Amino acid sequence: MPDKTIGNPVSWSAQRLAGMGRGLGSAVEGIGSHEMTRPQVNSIGTGDIRAALRQGARDFAALRSDVIIGVALYPVIGFVLAVWAFNAGQVHLLFPLVAGFPLVGPVAAVGLYEMSRRREAGEPADWGAALAALTGRVLGPVLALSALLAVIFVVWLYAAHAIWAATLGPESYGGLLDFLRATLTTRDGWTMILAGTGVGFVFAGVVLCLALVSFPMLIDRPVGVPVALATSLAVVRRNPRAAATWGLVVAVSLLLGMIPLFAGLILVLPILGHATWHLYRRAVTWPDRGMASER
Repeated sequence: MPDKTIGNPVSWSAQRLAGMGRGLGSAVEGIGSHEMTRPQVNSIGTGDIRAALRQGARDFAALRSDVIIGVALYPVIGFVLAVWAFNAGQVHLLFPLVAGFPLVGPVAAVGLYEMSRRREAGEPADWGAALAALTGRVLGPVLALSALLAVIFVVWLYAAHAIWAATLGPESYGGLLDFLRATLTTRDGWTMILAGTGVGFVFAGVVLCLALVSFPMLIDRPVGVPVALATSLAVVRRNPRAAATWGLVVAVSLLLGMIPLFAGLILVLPILGHATWHLYRRAVTWPDRGMASER
């Protein structure tokens, strides 16, 4: 017969704290690389990118209701940031915020990688199952890499603000049209555009190298952040043209998805997220590929 006795509040609290401590310890431990095996890095091309996009679209079609509910928050976040930029007199940060979304896009798609992994393995692939898997040794590395990309995004915003201050700033603008007029019709405005584009290209290149396959790999294997980053860099080094093409596809797709008040992200983000998983599967081969992934 089950014991229905109400436990001592002190002992109950101690048990909960101990459980939280074990979970936190597992998450922190997972950041390092205990599994040092690295996969074989494959050569990929535009054909692989097209195939990954097709597979991503199929995943989206199969999981549409779950996926749309999960990613609907991101257009709302984008719209809120845009409203803040207008109301706070920070119109000059509107484009850097939009252009910087690809810097944190891999973080937004973490749940989608897990859903594609589970669908590929024939496991339940709804959001509940995907989020339940993001614990312990998986969660720690993912959060660590997410924090790195968040820092890069913040540094990008500071850089964009500094470029504006050195060219058009510190003028105030009555609205977006005034800012666009000053940007497109003055020498300082074009200097800001060219400098911002160049610096933004550098930031985007850094994130592409770091995140091309690292997030899907952390979802797939308990390799830790160092091995995941090293493998991502190796994939880019072996496939610079394919990596650049993928980066262009992601940037253009996200930009188009943001144009209708960020609503297009509800369609674009899931397809790109699922496609990233399939590109990862094409870019690397594990010695035991075909077997169930280690968790």
